[in-house]
Amino acid sequence: MLKVAIIGCGKIADSHASQIRRIKGCEIVGVCDREELMAKQLSERFQVKRYLSDLTELFHQARPDVVHITTPPQSHFELGKQCLQRGCHVYVEKPFTLNTKEAEELIGLAEQEALKITVGHDDQFRHAARRMRDLVRSGYLGGPPVHMESYYCYELAGSDYAKALLGDKHHWVRRLPGGLLHNIISHGIARIAEFLTTDAPEVVAHGFVSPLLRGIGEAEVVDELRVIIAEAEGTTAYFTFSSQMRPSLHQFRIYGPKNGLLLDQDNETLIKLRGKRYPSYLEHFIPPLIFSKEYLGNLAGNVRLFLARDFHMKSGMKDLIESFYKSILCDTPLPIPYRQILLTSRIMDAIFEQIDLRREQSVSDSFGTGRTEFRTPLYPHPAS
Repeated sequence: MLKVAIIGCGKIADSHASQIRRIKGCEIVGVCDREELMAKQLSERFQVKRYLSDLTELFHQARPDVVHITTPPQSHFELGKQCLQRGCHVYVEKPFTLNTKEAEELIGLAEQEALKITVGHDDQFRHAARRMRDLVRSGYLGGPPVHMESYYCYELAGSDYAKALLGDKHHWVRRLPGGLLHNIISHGIARIAEFLTTDAPEVVAHGFVSPLLRGIGEAEVVDELRVIIAEAEGTTAYFTFSSQMRPSLHQFRIYGPKNGLLLDQDNETLIKLRGKRYPSYLEHFIPPLIFSKEYLGNLAGNVRLFLARDFHMKSGMKDLIESFYKSILCDTPLPIPYRQILLTSRIMDAIFEQIDLRREQSVSDSFGTGRTEFRTPLYPHPAS
């Protein structure tokens, strides 16, 4: 029986606890939060025997094999270190750490201690995302990716999280190096990082405060981001984060030399994009029929999963946690390679450094647009 503990008993901890309980061969043996009441309430909701407010006592009393860290990102590094030093494997909620230096140190410590660590990029493990990965590995694209597009949007309207952020000038999200972006975009960036082959792609970022936020007097929260990512070998990618565009997309498109794939997380669909065109007017008639068949196939698959009680909002989290536990118990490869975690972190570092640099320059910007943009790449192509 794998003994699991959770550190940080906020809203996301409920998702972790509910998915852990769905997995055979493991038990939540303790929960911990600086606010003892939060820990007590989580333990009552999920029938956990121990709730504590002291981390040392958690290790001493619960003796967990695995610890899930579900605290704000500022504490991920230090808590991760303590868990590894205590001999625990670690699952860290996204974002993994505040920067690449911290990420490298945590991963290095895990390897040194012969332990395993992963990050909560669970969107990559939803049903449609796993089918997409299988198709790419099977060669459906016809070769390495040529281009990718990742959309990861967030609606501020009607969100309690957004209301708290905008209403509190000292909110913990504002203190992140990348602010709102830092707490959200790693899901969308990780989708791209999974299929890149180099460790230092060129990154060009353009971020700005939306007209809507500027109109209510908010000048600090960057809620619009456009990024170009390029590898020397020729693979390119676009990343879009927006709080204003509608529909609010969570999509990933990947194109190869022969075919492409369209993953729609909101609809939980995966559509094959055929590269070869039909002759003449047939191109206007046959593709719509093919797409109709594909969408109906996605519908049927989703209904089957629903009837099997395996179709829920956090199915990706369950699969990621289960795969991580399996890698611990059976010494199988990690579900998310360390290279991918580090590459996601490097790309995010590049984005935030460029936004910060342009923000400093914008003080003297005669146009006064409030936009933050910097076009010199942080990671230039290597010299040929």
